[in-house]
Amino acid sequence: MLNFYKFIEILVSLQSLVITTMLPVYIPLQFIDKTSNNFEMPITWQIPTIILLTLIFHKKVVFTAFSLYIILGLFISPVFHQGGSIGYLLTPNFGYLLGAYPLIKIIDNLNTRNKINVGNFLKKGFIAIGVMHLTGIFYNFIQIIFYSEFNVFLFNLGKYSVGKIGYHFLMLFPLLLLIEPIKRLKYSKK
Repeated sequence: MLNFYKFIEILVSLQSLVITTMLPVYIPLQFIDKTSNNFEMPITWQIPTIILLTLIFHKKVVFTAFSLYIILGLFISPVFHQGGSIGYLLTPNFGYLLGAYPLIKIIDNLNTRNKINVGNFLKKGFIAIGVMHLTGIFYNFIQIIFYSEFNVFLFNLGKYSVGKIGYHFLMLFPLLLLIEPIKRLKYSKK
């Protein structure tokens, strides 16, 4: 049975996922003429938010919220980064969405072992993001075999993995600032 607090946690997680999917990442760059220009990174805040939610809540809550997010994007509203609908299953992006499930599982290991610290977080974070990208590559590879479009595989690999994995790794570092507050929050109750 779903209790009231789990329902609230799932709702908060789902709302966070939807909102952060639509927020691009900008790095302000100040040039010689003192004007401020922004460099837009080709990612959103979705992956850091999934990691943060997994550190705060139990993996079942995040799995449920993420599953609702996928159902919402496939059947109800285009909430994914580049759209939505059932046709999104045919894009390489969907493989990376599926890769969020093992990412959640790997990050949740920090919660179950009570070992949330900077070193463990970075190690698990790099592994989780790597596994997420491998899942996306595998999904893309299956699509390439199914449609016999072998010439597109390297393009998709560059666009969806090689071109984004460095940014995803980089996004782990702002989360380091939240490790201590999360640890205090989680273990102050006990």
